[in-house]
Amino acid sequence: MTNFIIEAHNIGKNFDGLMAVDGLNLKIRKGEVFGFLGPNGAGKTTSISIMVGLLKPNTGQVFINSKDVKEIDRGIIGICPQELVLWEHLTCKESLMLMGEMYEVPKDLLKSRVDKLLKDLILEEKANTTVEKLSGGMKRRLNLALALVHEPDIVVLDEPSEGLDPQSRRVLWNYILSLRNDQDKTVILTTHLMDEADRLSDRIAIIDHGRLLKLDTPENLKKEIGEGDIVDIKTSNPKKNKELIENLSNLEQLNSAIEVNGRINVRALDAVSKLPLIMDKVEKVGVRISELSVRQNTLEDVFIELTGTGLRE
Repeated sequence: MTNFIIEAHNIGKNFDGLMAVDGLNLKIRKGEVFGFLGPNGAGKTTSISIMVGLLKPNTGQVFINSKDVKEIDRGIIGICPQELVLWEHLTCKESLMLMGEMYEVPKDLLKSRVDKLLKDLILEEKANTTVEKLSGGMKRRLNLALALVHEPDIVVLDEPSEGLDPQSRRVLWNYILSLRNDQDKTVILTTHLMDEADRLSDRIAIIDHGRLLKLDTPENLKKEIGEGDIVDIKTSNPKKNKELIENLSNLEQLNSAIEVNGRINVRALDAVSKLPLIMDKVEKVGVRISELSVRQNTLEDVFIELTGTGLRE
């Protein structure tokens, strides 16, 4: 028996000549939180839609529990979209009961399941409140509950923390981890929040232009891609950043130097000991340092190193 619940083999999809997914191969394990990262337009949503059977690929094949995705029971998948899909004039409880009835959940199970979801997602006190009166965070938690009421094995979360305040985000993160830890569900997570991907994901796929760039644990990605510290520099004259980067790139002791949002990120092992070399190049270019900090490599650094960009709009 394989421990992979989803297997995508060489899937490809194009829209009017635009290649959205290009020969994607990956396997998702049962009971893991699998993160999808990539710039906007990288093919994340299209890839996931193909993997859960919502979209037919032009090439390749997808298997869920070793069965072709076209042949599976759709009830094993729950999808929580980024855009809220709610009935504004129903109460939280009515919404969940209606969704459960649509999935033909037996009535003797449905009520207890709804009560548990309301409790677990801290909506118990709002059970009889209409959706239109809920806060944004409550609506997003209800949106998740609607995707879970039929107890799917695979849960797809598309930007689940979009627009949430830090407290609501933390509640949601804890619940997502409980889906894995306590219920052994497989969670597929797309997010623009690097700390969310880092904290929640067991493994992360970074894709761009429809292709898989890297797939590994967050820890291994941070070790493998540009190992070392980051010296983050803001200069007094950003117009000279390109010249400074060219000068820094000539130093063998430094791993890399790139510009990110008008700042210069220099990667180096034992970066503090390399500061005199960096300062020497800064002086030769004729600029001053307005801000400087040294920090450890982050998942966002890995992302930018691989895609060469921040998240595209």
